[in-house]
Amino acid sequence: MSDLLTSWLRTIVPALWSALVAWLVAHAVLPSGLATALNGLGQQLLVPIVLALVYAGLRKLEPHLPRWLTRVLIGSPRQPSYAPAPATATTTPTPAAG
Repeated sequence: MSDLLTSWLRTIVPALWSALVAWLVAHAVLPSGLATALNGLGQQLLVPIVLALVYAGLRKLEPHLPRWLTRVLIGSPRQPSYAPAPATATTTPTPAAG
């Protein structure tokens, strides 16, 4: 699997889990009157908060999870490797004679 696909999976899969958790919290945990009163604003705030918490939690747990569970929760047990950018030659302007 390419590094690009690995990085994409390791971003999208936790985001999908976070969206599911946020949906469950909004529809099963929060009182229905509160969800109605928030008029969609709660869901808009809940998803990024849950995404940050779930992603951070998964990354912290990753070394302790079996490979199959890492694949299910994070998308890939392999972290992408990024090659350093090639050094480019820079030229410095010479002062004008004068």
